Formats: sequence, structure tokens, C-alpha cells
Amino acid sequence: MVRANEIEIGRLPLHNLEGIVTFGYTGASPGIMGACARNNISLCFLTQSGRFLARVIGTVKGNVTLRKEQYRISDDDYKSTLIAQNFIIGKLFNSRWVIERAIRDYPLRLDVEKLKHKSILLKNSIKQVNFCTNSEQLRGVEGEAASTYFSVFDDLILQQKDDFYFKTRNKRPPLDNVNAMLSFAYTLLTNTCAAALETVGLDPYVGFLHKDRPGRVSLALDLMEELRSVFADRFVLSLINKRIINASGFIRKENGAIIMDDATRKAFVTNWQNKKQEKITHPFLEEKVEWGMIPHVQAMLLARTIRGDIDEYPPFMWK
Repeated sequence: MVRANEIEIGRLPLHNLEGIVTFGYTGASPGIMGACARNNISLCFLTQSGRFLARVIGTVKGNVTLRKEQYRISDDDYKSTLIAQNFIIGKLFNSRWVIERAIRDYPLRLDVEKLKHKSILLKNSIKQVNFCTNSEQLRGVEGEAASTYFSVFDDLILQQKDDFYFKTRNKRPPLDNVNAMLSFAYTLLTNTCAAALETVGLDPYVGFLHKDRPGRVSLALDLMEELRSVFADRFVLSLINKRIINASGFIRKENGAIIMDDATRKAFVTNWQNKKQEKITHPFLEEKVEWGMIPHVQAMLLARTIRGDIDEYPPFMWK
């Protein structure tokens, strides 16, 4: 049951829910929190601006042997790098393909030569990843490749250019409409990845590329790297280019931070949920899977890699 000012405004059966995201000072009763934990429904609390506050989880699931092996790998920089390489290969492959897809779909509206050059640079970065022997080298290659990708992100914004533009990535706080949308999308995606990792029995706080930091879901950040561009970034671009969201739905606070108003945030989340229900063919499983299940599939494949059931983690590489 959902209430506002003690008035019931809706009811939803739990078995229809995958996750609940609340904003601002919206609360949840201990009863609903317990029910969500028992039914593996992610319950996430965000500030009004979309910054992560907390997530409710139930009893830790999975095989303790799996988690102990995860911790051993995390403490070994070489072994961590071997797995993290594939996260980054997936990320760079997908970032490159976002650019290539734009070239294919809008050749008359884009500077094709410029985008092709960036695509080649990303292709070369993928080759460099294979020669990284430690996490510091890997983060260096990833950082340079991310700069290459974001250097043409503004080119992919084809509508509402006066109000939606991208100069550089800023996030604490986001200082323009596009960065506000990207940060919100990344928050939603991180929460989904964390829930997926917990479902298969892995510890989302112990990562391989993103190292331990109190309160940070490092492994969830690792897992989402390969999904940033193809899921979150393309989603944000589609909202702008299809004029689903416009500049009137953004508010500038006194510190310069940009946030979405309630109506815009609702439209964002509604379209996000619709996007998650679209089906694609998973490149490794070669089966039809909903977009929203991709983090769960990748978490399962990561768990199988850590257990030794498969030799190498297969990154999600979209086309």
C-alpha cells in the first residue's frame, strides 16, 4: 500500500515488483522493508536530487566459499586485473559501438570523420587493455579511453542543443542538464548491479577494479562499467533526442547543482522501466533476455568465473 498524507493512493502486489526507489523524505514501514528483503526486492533510498543514501537488503545469500574466493581474488592485484580487464574490454567495445551506431544512423548530421577517428582510438585502447598487468595500468587506459569517448558525447545530442549540451563529465554535483541525467541513470544502474550481485551470492562491496572504500559498492561499479554506454548513456540520449524530457523540468540550486523536478524524474523512471523490459539477444548466451536482466546474467557469469566453472569472465558486448 502507498500512502500520501495518510490517504491511500495505490496498492501493488509484491510479486509484480523488481525494485523500489524512493526520493527525498519518502519513507517505508519496517513491515514493507522486511517483506522486500524476504522477497529479494531492492529497496533504495535517494535524496531529492538522486544521490544515493541507502539500500535495504536481507540475509546474505549464496555460498560462503564463493565469497571467500572473491575476497582472495580481490586481495591479489594480478588476479583482480585479469577479471577487471574484461570489464573494461566490454566497456570500451560498447562505447565504441555507440559511436559506430550513431555514424550508421545519422551520417548526414554528424562529423563522420571525427567520430571515426575516436572509434579507432577506442579500438586501440582495447588492444592496450590486454597488455595491462596491474590495476593501475588498467585504470590509466580506461581513464584515457573514457576521455576519448566523452570528447564526442556532445556530438550525439541531436535535438534541443541550446538546453542539452555536454562539455565535460561533472557529478558532485552535476552542473548541467545532461550530467544530471547521466548521474541519475548511473545511480539506478549501480543499484540494479548491486542487487544482482547479492542475488548470486557475491559481495557487492568488494571489487576488482574499484578498490575497497567504506560504503562503496565497488564490485557493482565494476560490473556496471560495461553497461554504462549501451544502457545508461544511450537511454539519456534517447530521452533528449526524442524530446521526451525538456529543459523546463530542471532546477538550478544555489550551489549551482542541477536537479530534475518531480514530473521529469517520474518520466525518467517510467521510461527507464520500459527500457528494461525490451528484449535483446545476449551475445554470450545467445538467448533472448530483457535489458533489465542483463546485470543479473552478468553477475551469474561472474560468479561462475570465480567458482572456476568457466575459464574467463565473458563481458557483455552489444551490437
